[in-house]
Amino acid sequence: MTENNSGNPVAVIFDMDGTLFETDTLLVSVHRRVFQTLREEGLYEGEAPPVEELLACLGMLLEDIWRRLMPDSSEEARARADVLLLQYELEGLAAGEGRLYAGVKETLEALKAGGSKLFVASNGLEAYVKEIAKHKGIAHLFDGLYSAGEYGTASKVDLVAKLLRDHGLASSRDIWMVGDRSSDVEAGSKNGLTTVGCAYAIYGKAAELSDADKRIGSFPELLAIKPQQ
Repeated sequence: MTENNSGNPVAVIFDMDGTLFETDTLLVSVHRRVFQTLREEGLYEGEAPPVEELLACLGMLLEDIWRRLMPDSSEEARARADVLLLQYELEGLAAGEGRLYAGVKETLEALKAGGSKLFVASNGLEAYVKEIAKHKGIAHLFDGLYSAGEYGTASKVDLVAKLLRDHGLASSRDIWMVGDRSSDVEAGSKNGLTTVGCAYAIYGKAAELSDADKRIGSFPELLAIKPQQ
């Protein structure tokens, strides 16, 4: 069923990094530690790539991120980077590092109270996505936390399609896909959803959101968008 007479969207699917979570507030220190450890273990030489390059890759699958950041690295180095990235992210979250964008929790609570089902669809790792939701006190607001790391999907288009199937949600303009990267816009549009681009994020380029149906300059602006008819 895809019906909601409350005036709110039937469901809203959110990206995590750059949409709900201000990722650089965690990733700057994690990035430094990852490359320091890789050098100490003899798996990487030279200076670490600028953290801005890692932030610009947010939204990509992890294997693609390492190919871009460390094009000449070994398979062993990239596999080790996977392990270290998650380890240091989880340690940072447990220590209270990282923050949600302003107004995220309150806006999610308002959408939930209005009858919308809420989901996350992220290309990140399962534990990372779930631990952000847990440590930042928003896990209980979601009907499902979907990640490429958990389901092994090749693209966000596939991940969102699986989410819709799992929850019996038919493609509808009354379901929103909210994110900051072109992969989010693509995932929403190819699944027949309304796309909302998060123009407040700093990790991508503005042109990535040019095809979004709506754009918001802060997270609470979601509450001012009217569902598509």
